[in-house]
Amino acid sequence: MTDTPIRYRLAPIDLAGHRCEVRLTIDEPAADGQIVSLPAWIPGSYLLREFARQIETIEARSGRERVALTKLDRNTWHAAPCRGPLVITCVIYAWDLSVRSAHLDQSHGFFNGTSVFLRVQGRETSPCLLELVAPDRRQTFADTPWQVYTSLPEATGVAGAARRHGYGLYQAPDYDALIDHPIEMGTPQVARFVAHGAEHELVFTGTAPGLDLGRIAADAKRICEAQIAFFEPETRRAPFLDSAQRYVFMTQITPDGYGGLEHRASTALVCARADLPVTGRAEQSDGYRTFLGLVSHEYFHTWHVKRIKPALFAPYDLSRENHTRLLWVFEGFTSYYDDLMLLRSGVIDLPAYLKLVAKTVAGVERAPGRHKQSVAESSFDAWTRYYRQDENSPNALVSYYTKGSLIALGLDITLRNATGGQRSLDDVMRLLWTRYGRDFYQGRPRGIPEDALPALIEEATGVDASAFITRYAEGREDVPVRELLATQRIATRPPKAVTAAGLDVRVRAQGTDAVLATVLEGGAAHRAGLSAHDVLVAIDGLRIAGSAGLDALLARYQPGASVTIHAFRGDELRAFSVRLGEAAPAEPAFVAE
Repeated sequence: MTDTPIRYRLAPIDLAGHRCEVRLTIDEPAADGQIVSLPAWIPGSYLLREFARQIETIEARSGRERVALTKLDRNTWHAAPCRGPLVITCVIYAWDLSVRSAHLDQSHGFFNGTSVFLRVQGRETSPCLLELVAPDRRQTFADTPWQVYTSLPEATGVAGAARRHGYGLYQAPDYDALIDHPIEMGTPQVARFVAHGAEHELVFTGTAPGLDLGRIAADAKRICEAQIAFFEPETRRAPFLDSAQRYVFMTQITPDGYGGLEHRASTALVCARADLPVTGRAEQSDGYRTFLGLVSHEYFHTWHVKRIKPALFAPYDLSRENHTRLLWVFEGFTSYYDDLMLLRSGVIDLPAYLKLVAKTVAGVERAPGRHKQSVAESSFDAWTRYYRQDENSPNALVSYYTKGSLIALGLDITLRNATGGQRSLDDVMRLLWTRYGRDFYQGRPRGIPEDALPALIEEATGVDASAFITRYAEGREDVPVRELLATQRIATRPPKAVTAAGLDVRVRAQGTDAVLATVLEGGAAHRAGLSAHDVLVAIDGLRIAGSAGLDALLARYQPGASVTIHAFRGDELRAFSVRLGEAAPAEPAFVAE
């Protein structure tokens, strides 16, 4: 069998109905029948999402003859033996406005390969050709034709090859690469910049009047250049140039969304409209810093996760869960460096950075679950617990993102102190890059073994950090952030005394009602018997008008006051005697001495 390309064709066919047609052509199918499957999850998002459930129809043909297609499990099919090319055609429903799947309507199309491209079992290493087909322009809202934005390279040496941002043929060296370059179609707002010789595109889909593209591009350029120089201080070479000609930030603008998903030469982002800067307004809002932190986080993953990986992810098994205890290293360390790179690039100053650290510390310390679960356990349980959170999760779980970032901060300072400032976590990251990441897509894919980190830290710095990892990553102790920062001449100012009362709850709005989203274990509401999903009605006979009304009423009481709270549980009105606690303490204030 020759290694002929596996051919795909993606066509938006019903924009109002959110349907695309994906055609797979296998010129030389397996003699005993070809097995194909769709991934059950997408790397970077550790939950079985069962993308095959969005396949509305699927059929197989060889020439004019229909080929029997038997479903073997939830996302796998067997095509009967046939002569000549096998063509499998799917109609896929694409209406998931997130970074994880596919979304298609009259304004744009966004496609992750894991949700639309079948895997040809036994041919995963074969080259792939993808034909992208333009939608019927009469179905779109746009006055101009849609264009294509992707880091997937245009095909070369074949008829029908796409031009930059055009329709036609694109290419990938194998299936793993094919599904690691998401595709955006539409008429977005676009900005471009070059960072250390590498082209980058910022693509914004959605309405955002007055969007300051120039400012975003300038800030993103500084972030990207800082990260490229961090990992490659001598060559200043971007890692994605091994597989793509450019890096693409694809951002979907929404009323209140937030999130990102990394890929080898691009990232998909969702952000709130209000977080983006407007032309003519020079201030840097908290929301814009949040967006820049997201940009920094996902770009850092270009090295750390997409190329430096756990050994258990090299390669991925996309049919089932891939458990590792190291997500705190990959997401936590990235969460540490995302804000640090904002500081190092000059996009934010030191006070702004310390404010971000304080916010992280406060968020971790307000979650009782950190005493019940380590970040190593949280990493392993991501599939069944972290990505399936419910009203009790803050009481039962710890975030390997946020506590992982504090572990990275603490480890960095510990290494600097132990070596008189001669070594740091930076040295560890560069060792991981040169040993595991730099050549990952050049035929030498390997990942970090589960128990290798202490030895790697010692090799890079000469410091034995095994006790630190045992206490704070494998164990459940709080990282002594305040004490460690003090060794770097960063002082902690005591928060103002708390005078307002609180219930120790998290509240969500439901119309004009205030509904308990989470009741924190051991707090005032928990001690009184209130529960998540209770709808608060009144305090001492005064109506609670939404979450703002709750705060206004609680502000009238001192901590320790006894009150009667009426609440609906289901359709039953109940009364609770509550001894109020303190309002949530203010974030710590870290200041450089």
